[in-house]
Amino acid sequence: MAQERRYQLQSEAANRHLEALLDDLQIPSESRLYYGQLLTTVLKMFEDGADLGDLKIANSTLKELRYAFKIFNPYRDIPKVTVFGSARTPPDSPISQQARTFARRMVERGWMVVTGAGGGVMGAAQEGAGRESSFGLNIRLPFEQEVNPWIAEDPKLINFKYFFTRKLFFLKEASAACLFPGGFGTSDETFELLTLMQTGKSPIIPVVLLDIPGGDYWRSWERFLRDCMLRRELISPEDLSLFRITDDVEQATAEIFGFYRVFHSSRFVEDDLVLRLQKPLATETLALLQSAYADILQGPLQQRHGPLPIEGEEWPDLWRLIMPFNRSRYGRLRQLIDAINAV
Repeated sequence: MAQERRYQLQSEAANRHLEALLDDLQIPSESRLYYGQLLTTVLKMFEDGADLGDLKIANSTLKELRYAFKIFNPYRDIPKVTVFGSARTPPDSPISQQARTFARRMVERGWMVVTGAGGGVMGAAQEGAGRESSFGLNIRLPFEQEVNPWIAEDPKLINFKYFFTRKLFFLKEASAACLFPGGFGTSDETFELLTLMQTGKSPIIPVVLLDIPGGDYWRSWERFLRDCMLRRELISPEDLSLFRITDDVEQATAEIFGFYRVFHSSRFVEDDLVLRLQKPLATETLALLQSAYADILQGPLQQRHGPLPIEGEEWPDLWRLIMPFNRSRYGRLRQLIDAINAV
């Protein structure tokens, strides 16, 4: 059996210096490997002869990631909803009013609100949520984007140079997403969010597309999906289960809160997907799920109380549904979660 190749620098002397540095800093054993690889990666760029432009990109990216991790960390146990929408929407628009009301409702239930920190829908949502319950992820642009007054100069305002680092935190920190009518940026964020869930690169979360009462923006968008994508078999029918469309704020919030009625969270443990649940499922319910979702299961469902050994002490009071999930057809996984929440 071939020996696993060690991730290290070409210079053995440099490797020894790195090990000595980690020793001097007394890096904990559980994180030592990752700090060592981070430092090694940075210095490999020197060995690779990276040019100055590439170094600037890597440098700015790592600094943005570090700072955003730091800002979000104290709030990691508070659920957050990310709100997307146009910066061009007037403050007195019905869309802005919907955004204000939606954000206010979420904060009343103990959630925090994350926006792009600009005006329009972003500013309206920030106003509805209030400064204390808001994060603003601003992007530095030569035009249009100015920080709204409800998050300006707040410690939870983060300024990004790159869209890709900003978009990472929109989704990494989100337990739900609500999207309002918008332009290219909102369309990009909508399709990226759905793509990441469809491919399993992002956990399944409730995604609500919220319009004004009687509005047809999202319904027209859905017709495009059905007529131009689904009809040509470019997406699957169950992919349409990854989002909900409504023009009612109360329905939008109910969709988000209902998603977490029984379901809590998920993670992969080796080959299995583990769903953490607020309560156990009855034996007959497990049998029904096993039959109804046999197309995405590679074996029997199992249930247990408390964490698996690899989880440590994570969420010790929750139940686990252990799924031999085939890691495809994530729209069907969303349908399974909906079935669990309907119990």
